[in-house]
Amino acid sequence: MSHFADHTGEEKRILLALAQGDENAFEKIYRMYSGRLYGNLLKLVKNESLAQEILQDVFVKIWENRFSIDANKSFRSYLFKIAENKVYDLFRKAARDRKLQAQITAIATEQYMHIEELLIRKEYGAIIEKAIKLLPPQRQQIFRLCKMEGRSYEEVSKLLGISVSTISDHIVKSGRTLREYLYLNLDMAILLFVLSMV
Repeated sequence: MSHFADHTGEEKRILLALAQGDENAFEKIYRMYSGRLYGNLLKLVKNESLAQEILQDVFVKIWENRFSIDANKSFRSYLFKIAENKVYDLFRKAARDRKLQAQITAIATEQYMHIEELLIRKEYGAIIEKAIKLLPPQRQQIFRLCKMEGRSYEEVSKLLGISVSTISDHIVKSGRTLREYLYLNLDMAILLFVLSMV
């Protein structure tokens, strides 16, 4: 359930006022959503100034489009769609900016750590599956047994008849492949950002 579900009526009145250009209504909407949105942006970009910059860009866009806001539609979805587009803009800018590109690469590597959490959530299995299928057959098998089925390296070693150190090596190399996939397919980073808002 949405955090704002109990305030639907009040929110609708605020949005109607915002659509008429009411600055007080804009400030109320900002107070309602900015904190959580900033928190999620910060989790993604790991940089306060970047998160703040994107946050301000999002609300500038909201104000610029205030007259076209439909109070009968989900404002939360509308807001997060704008935020998603702004993050895309950041990644596009990163492609031209070496310093920013290095920062985004570090972020993507850190975000990989959340993939293992997503593996246990079946609804995201198809997305992760694309990355896993990049692995060689035996590495896929080891990754699935260890990471998706939760088996220990010792169990998998006995099951497949290969050493624990070989299992470990496969897991390390699997992680490298998946991190590269995450960076090269920036939609995954966007996905993680959007999922964190649900």
